[in-house]
Amino acid sequence: MPSSLSLYITVPSREIAEKIARALVEEKLAACINIFAGVRSIYRWKGKVETANEVCLVAKSRAELFDKLEKRVKELHPYECPCIVAFPIGMGHQPYLDWIAEETT
Repeated sequence: MPSSLSLYITVPSREIAEKIARALVEEKLAACINIFAGVRSIYRWKGKVETANEVCLVAKSRAELFDKLEKRVKELHPYECPCIVAFPIGMGHQPYLDWIAEETT
């Protein structure tokens, strides 16, 4: 049974979020992606504290696809250093986890 993961990604706009989400799902790198608008980020960048309105994506996929996911997101992402963080899914509703495995390459 492949191990599942959730991938957390932030982007500057809904349009970019939808572009990335659609590409990852169409290319079978992710089974599903949730888009959350209205994220307010406060972060340190190049020695300064910055704030930004962002959009968050949560993608469901398989751990063995992380390298391909990371590469594809970086190709589509406008940030110099995009947030691409993966969390393993330790437990979950087994039919849903099976669906993730079936829907990803």
